[in-house]
Amino acid sequence: MKIEKGKRVRLKAHLAIEGGGVLEDSVVEYVHGAGTMLAGLEKVLDGLEAGAKREGKIAPKDAFGSESNQPLKTLARAEFPKDAKLEAGMSFAAKGPNGQDVVLRIEKVATDTLDVRYLHPLADKTITYDVEVLLVMSPPPPLPPGVAPKKA
Repeated sequence: MKIEKGKRVRLKAHLAIEGGGVLEDSVVEYVHGAGTMLAGLEKVLDGLEAGAKREGKIAPKDAFGSESNQPLKTLARAEFPKDAKLEAGMSFAAKGPNGQDVVLRIEKVATDTLDVRYLHPLADKTITYDVEVLLVMSPPPPLPPGVAPKKA
C-alpha cells in the first residue's frame, strides 16, 4: 500500500535542526494529509511504501510554513518596554494566543502601534530528516456519534 492522503502511516523518524538539537527520534504514527506532519516531509513520503527509507533536508518554508501565511496582528506600543528602540525586522520570544511559544517579528512600526507577525520558533530553521516507513494502512472508520471508544 502506498502513502497517500488519508492513509495512516507509521514511521521511524529522526528529525533535527540542522546544526542543532534533535526534535524527534522515535516511532511516530500520523494520518497523511491531516496537517499533523511537517508539510515538506509529507511531500517526501507521498507515494512510498513500507520499507522505504529517505534522508535529507527540509527548507524552513516547507517545515513550519511560509512566513507570509502566518498571522499578522496589531499590538499597542505600550505592550513593549518604554525604552526599547523598536524597528521593523526585530524579533522577540513570546507566548501566542493559546500559550504556545512563538516569535513575534515586527513588520511595521507606527506611533502608537506595531504590526507583528506570529512565527513558529523554528520558522527560520532547516530541518534534517532520516526516516523509514514501517507501515501504511487505511485508518479505522470513525465511530458513530454518541459511541465511546472501547477501553483496553
